Amino acid sequence: MDTTRVRAAFAAEWIKIRTVRSTLWTLLLAFLLSVGLGLLVGHSLSAGFSRMNQEQQENFDPVAAGFLGLMVGQISLVVFGVLQIGAEYTSGTIRASLIAVPRRGLFYGAKVAAATLTAMVFSLLTVFPAFFAAQWALGPHGVSLGDPGVPRAVLGAWAYLTLMCAFSIGVATMLRSTSLTLGILIPLLFLNSQGLGNVPKIRIVAQFLPDQAGAVMMQVVSVDESFIGHRDFGPGVALVILLAWTAAALAGGYAVLRRRDP
Repeated sequence: MDTTRVRAAFAAEWIKIRTVRSTLWTLLLAFLLSVGLGLLVGHSLSAGFSRMNQEQQENFDPVAAGFLGLMVGQISLVVFGVLQIGAEYTSGTIRASLIAVPRRGLFYGAKVAAATLTAMVFSLLTVFPAFFAAQWALGPHGVSLGDPGVPRAVLGAWAYLTLMCAFSIGVATMLRSTSLTLGILIPLLFLNSQGLGNVPKIRIVAQFLPDQAGAVMMQVVSVDESFIGHRDFGPGVALVILLAWTAAALAGGYAVLRRRDP
C-alpha cells in the first residue's frame, strides 16, 4: 500500500480530532473525573479505614481503590471513541470521508490508529496523576509507585483506558449510531461495575466483560473468594480477555463498514 496515502489518511483523521470541540471537553472531563474522584475516594477510605474489620483491612487494595475514579472517568473516554465514527454517521460526513479515502480498510485503520494513539497519550497523562493523587489522599494506607505489583497495575490501567477507546470505536462502527452505542455501553459499564458484576450467579459470566477484566488489571491485592471483588483469573488473563474483546469489536466494525453503504 502506498505509504503516502496512509500518511494522508492518518493526517486527515488527526486533523478531525484536533479541530472538533468535543475532543478537548470529553478528554478534559475524563481527566478531572479520574483525578478528582480518586482524591475523594482516597480521603473517604483513609478516614474510614479504622472502622474496617481485620479481614477487610487485609484485603484492602489501595491501588484498585485509588483507580475507582478511572472507572467513572473512562465514560468520557468511551464517548470520545464513539464520537470519532458515530458523529460521521450522524452528520452524514461519512460519505464525504469515504469519497476522499475510498479504500474502507485504509479509512477505518487510519481512524482507529489516530483515535487510539490519542487515547494512549491521554491515558498516560491521566493514570499517573490519578494514582499519585489517590495515594496521597490515602495517607499512611497508600502505596508508592515502586512497591511490588504497583507498576504493573498502573500500566494495566493505562492499557485498559486505551483499549476501551478502541473497543468503543469498533462497537460504534457496527451500530452506526452515536446514541445507540452510548445507550448500550454507558449503562453496561455503570451497572456491571457497580452491581451486576458482583451478583454471584451473574458474576460467573459478567466477570469476563471488558470493564471487569480492566478492574483485575488494576489490582495489586488478590482478594479472598468471599469478597465481591474476587475474580477467577489474574491480570495476565484479564489483559488477554480485554484484547480479545477489542479485536472482536474492531473486526466487527470493519466487516460492517466494508459490506454496508453509509
